[in-house]
Amino acid sequence: MSASGGNTAIIAAMFANLGIAITKFIAWFFSGSSSMLAEGVHSLADTGNQLLLLRGGALAKRAATPEHPFGFGRERYVYAFVVSIILFTVGGMFSIYEGIDKINNPHELENVWLPILVLSIAIVLESFSLRTAVKESNHVRGKQSWVEFVRKAKAPELPVVLLEDVAALLGLGLAMAGVLLSVATGDTIFDAIGTLAIGALLVLVAIILGIETKSLLIGEGATPDDADRIRDAINADPDVEAIIHMKTLYLGPEELLVAAKIAFAAGSRFADVATSINAVEARIRSAVPLARVIYLEPDVYAPPGDANPPTDSFVIKAAD
Repeated sequence: MSASGGNTAIIAAMFANLGIAITKFIAWFFSGSSSMLAEGVHSLADTGNQLLLLRGGALAKRAATPEHPFGFGRERYVYAFVVSIILFTVGGMFSIYEGIDKINNPHELENVWLPILVLSIAIVLESFSLRTAVKESNHVRGKQSWVEFVRKAKAPELPVVLLEDVAALLGLGLAMAGVLLSVATGDTIFDAIGTLAIGALLVLVAIILGIETKSLLIGEGATPDDADRIRDAINADPDVEAIIHMKTLYLGPEELLVAAKIAFAAGSRFADVATSINAVEARIRSAVPLARVIYLEPDVYAPPGDANPPTDSFVIKAAD
């Protein structure tokens, strides 16, 4: 995912949510609707989340240091994980608390036309934000389904914004239903139920985001397609006899580490091996541009169960 595409979706969502939050709080103040208060807090939390995503993207661009030799690319994962926690605590748990409080202490809605108007405007603005996120996601989604895209994306920003926008639209629908049912029946219990439903929805989305970003924080390898391209690039060298083993790891959304032990003929000259390794590295980067950190370890292949491996085997570590 390009950083510019992710930032476009984040900025669009941030301004939409900020405007929506202000109007929701105004509507809550004059109407007393708990659904509007819950939605206002939800939108305010989303605005803060987008600021965190932008901050994480900025910090991730810092140059590597001796203390952090592989750079700061995972800052984006850290901040995406923090977003999921905020969505759970500030958005979800507050909405559940407010819904329970409204059930225990009901009060009539006032100026009901105002929350209905605000919710209608908010639906339009959230739809614009979601449209932007979908458009930017389609540039990198390829043939993946939306579920696969959210689960397998290595760049967390677009999946986070997508899920936030979808949750926001569903939440607006729940808030609208709660307000309308309260007006139609004269019973504010429906407004409280709508608030509880919004809270449950936000908790669910936060859990999904937390699970996916936790996996990225722990460390994920290359996708199966990219791993195959890397293997093909290594095996394409005529001097490489076999790939003994290979491991990959995303150091950040746009930087992949590749480490492999590859077999050369036992009698290979040092200079020839070094030349082959340089060629393999160039071929890997051409096949998978995100493979920016590459460590290749030459060795002599010993078939499994071979009790007498070549006595002149050697290990040469080639610097990237």
